[in-house]
Amino acid sequence: MTEHGGVAAGEQLYVAIDGGNSKTHVVVGSTGGRLLGFAHGPTSSPHHIGVPGTLALLDSLVRQAVAQAGLPPDTVLSRADVYLAGVDLPVEVDTLSKAIGQTGWAAEYRVDNDLFALLRAGTVAPDSVVVTCGAGINCLGRRLDSRVARFLSLGEISGDWGGGHHLAMLALWHAARGEDGRGPATALTAVVAEHFGRSTVEEVSTGLHLGELARERVNELSPVLFAVADAGDAVARSVVARQAEEVVVMVAAAARRLELLDLPHTVVLGGSVLAARHPLLHNAVIEGITALAPRADIVVLSDPPVAGAALLAMDALAPADPVAEAALREAVRTAALAGSVAATSA
Repeated sequence: MTEHGGVAAGEQLYVAIDGGNSKTHVVVGSTGGRLLGFAHGPTSSPHHIGVPGTLALLDSLVRQAVAQAGLPPDTVLSRADVYLAGVDLPVEVDTLSKAIGQTGWAAEYRVDNDLFALLRAGTVAPDSVVVTCGAGINCLGRRLDSRVARFLSLGEISGDWGGGHHLAMLALWHAARGEDGRGPATALTAVVAEHFGRSTVEEVSTGLHLGELARERVNELSPVLFAVADAGDAVARSVVARQAEEVVVMVAAAARRLELLDLPHTVVLGGSVLAARHPLLHNAVIEGITALAPRADIVVLSDPPVAGAALLAMDALAPADPVAEAALREAVRTAALAGSVAATSA
C-alpha cells in the first residue's frame, strides 16, 4: 500500500467495530498502530434495532470513519472486525456475517459477539475469562487449545440475572414494594421518588405508565441503587450482593468448563457497572473469584473495547508488534474520550 496520511508502505488498513448495548465505536487504523478515523454512535445491537437497522447504522459510521481517514468512499480495506452485543447464537453470527460481507467495506471479515473485543482489550493471555456487566451481563472464556466457553445471554429465558438495566428496574421494584408494604422498608423509596421529582414512588410508577416519564429514565436508577447501598440500606445492599454473586458464578462456570479453575489464567472485568469499581460490588467480586480460582489474575478493563476489536484485526493481518499495540491503545483511549481522532504517529 502506498503511503497515506502517515501510513508507511506495506502497512494494511482495517476497520474495527465494537457495538454495545448503549454505544458503538468504529475505528479505521493501520497495522502500524495508527488511528486514522474514529466514529461513534448509539447501540448497534441487532437485538435492539434489528439486522437492517444494525447494517444501516454501521454503514453510516464506517463511512464517517473512512472519510475522516482521508480515504476515498469506495476504498476496500484489508479487513473488517465487527463485534456486537446481541450476536450470541451461531445463526446470529452467520446472518450478520453474510450481511456485512455484502457491504464492500473490506476484503475479509470477522463478525462475533462484543465479548471477544472486550477480552482482547483486557488481555493477550490465551487462557482467560471475561465478564461484562454494563447494560446487560455476559461472560466468555477461552483456552490456548482454542476451546471456548460462552453463554446464550438471552436474558431471563436463558438464566441470566443482572446488568445495569436489571439493577435499575430492581431499584424501582424495591422502592415501590417498600412504599406499599409488600416489601421491607428501604431508603430506595424516598430516593427514587426524589430522583424523579415526585412525592411518592406510586406517582413515579403512574408517570411511567402514562408516558409522563420516559421509560428510558428508569436506567438512571442503577447508580442510585449503588449510592443507597453505600449509605448502608439493607435492601439495596442485598441487590448489590446478588449481582456480585452472579458475576462470580458466571466467571467460575466458564473457567470450570475450560478446566481453568486451578490453573493460572486472567479474568477481565468489563462493562460500565464493573468498571465503576463500586466498593461493595468490586470487593465482593474480587473475593468471590479469588476464593474459587486462587491462581487467577484479575484485571479491570481500562481501555475502550473497540481497542480490542482493532487489535484483533491487527493480529489477523500482521505479526504482533508491542510498539504498534501500545500506540493504538493510547490513540483509541484519547479518541474515545474526545469523540474524535487523535493524531498519532509511530
